[in-house]
Amino acid sequence: MMNNITDVVKNLLILNVIVFAGVSLTAQLSGIDLSQYFMLYSPLSEKFKPIQLITHMFMHGGLSHLLFNMLGLFFLGPYVEKRMGSQRFLLFYLICGFGAMLAHIGVDYLQFYQVKDLTSGMTMDQLRNFMSTGVFQNTGLNRNEAEIVFQKLNGVFNIPVVGASGAIYGVFLAFAMFFPNMRLMLLFPPIPIKAKFLVAGIVAIDLFSGISGQQTGIAHFAHLGGALAGFILVSLWYGNPFKR
Repeated sequence: MMNNITDVVKNLLILNVIVFAGVSLTAQLSGIDLSQYFMLYSPLSEKFKPIQLITHMFMHGGLSHLLFNMLGLFFLGPYVEKRMGSQRFLLFYLICGFGAMLAHIGVDYLQFYQVKDLTSGMTMDQLRNFMSTGVFQNTGLNRNEAEIVFQKLNGVFNIPVVGASGAIYGVFLAFAMFFPNMRLMLLFPPIPIKAKFLVAGIVAIDLFSGISGQQTGIAHFAHLGGALAGFILVSLWYGNPFKR
């Protein structure tokens, strides 16, 4: 499987690596953790800043996270960019990233409203104070209720999302729709598999993990949001792939 890197893919790779290296280097040299300003927090969190809606797509949680996303973009992105054209591919990539963001924020709001009845007598400031201190005696909650509220809202207020994964999942989906029968070589185990089966399997794993609520530290619904955005865009722009 040959790879001739394309312009948008090349620039996205460079930008992601520069941001990752710059944030890491700044933290090491000056002790200033810029990631807290660039990661995406829920709009319900006091840590949220509008700029995070864009910057989080170029942040990564670690070297392995960066490598996984950039390898996927490097190997599959050029095929999709050549098929779409550079301008449309960049638009596609960004929309998939925003689709992932909207899915993640939607899950945050769902988490918040799942405990709305328990917290109906609390102001947002009280909720944030409870989440930061863990002190529940003055909240009107008993200990069991407080534990439920804490578990539900900890991810909303305190756990950010980072990475290009949502956009990359959109690229994966587009690749599988354009080249469903192209065989891709897995790393573990090293066996070939058709793109449509590989991407379907990846999406299925994320869907199961998200619905089951497994605490994997991965934003599964953000991945699914990016994949869904990719599917919708390819279907709108190029027609129903299942009729080809």
